[in-house]
Amino acid sequence: MPYRRLPNTDQARLRALRTVIQKEEKLGFDSRFISFKTVIDAKNFLTVFEKQQLHYRQALENQINANKRYQQIIYNARLYISHFIQVFNLSVIRGDIKKEHKLFYQLDPEIHNVPDLSTENDLLHWGKCIIDGENERIRNGGLPIYNPAIAKVKVHYEIFKEYKYTQKIHQQATTRQWEELVQLRITGDKIIKDLWDEIEAHFQDLHPYYKLERCKEYGVVYYYRKGEPEITKPSDSE
Repeated sequence: MPYRRLPNTDQARLRALRTVIQKEEKLGFDSRFISFKTVIDAKNFLTVFEKQQLHYRQALENQINANKRYQQIIYNARLYISHFIQVFNLSVIRGDIKKEHKLFYQLDPEIHNVPDLSTENDLLHWGKCIIDGENERIRNGGLPIYNPAIAKVKVHYEIFKEYKYTQKIHQQATTRQWEELVQLRITGDKIIKDLWDEIEAHFQDLHPYYKLERCKEYGVVYYYRKGEPEITKPSDSE
């Protein structure tokens, strides 16, 4: 006898629920055999599950769209921070700025490379360091660096920080909607199991072939094990 297997995708869950509900609605009231409670549970759940899928897809789409903008903002912040440090290092190399002033920026006076800016945390750290360092150097009598001016760098740095926080909110919203969807799947699988149990019980006295065929009409899914012979239609003599 083939075994039945509950749906393992959301689309399969929806299809299983809709098949039973539509089949029941086509029958006359006296012909229905699935319990009223189980059918109502299935209908109510179907509405909630469809809405939750929509909420999750919308949250995910919002996160993806926001991330496209966020990646451009990261690029701009990295560009301006890197450019400022390069211009600053060149000023130190030319002798326009004392190399010990690099300490204001938490930069090594003997190293003139741009520090690693590959991660968002690197950008947060070095963006703050150069903004604070430039302001401190100017307070100590230094002339401001232009092209890019620290004010321009700060604008892109603050936009980056703001969008980083916003992106985190989008990610949390998507995660929350996903977790709710996962919990609903557990409920949905139980409802489908209850439906299929009642369907199989109703047709249990039929010949195995006809039982399978009638259950399949209600959306029950069966799989044959490897090497298991397929159940065939009985002959007239059976």
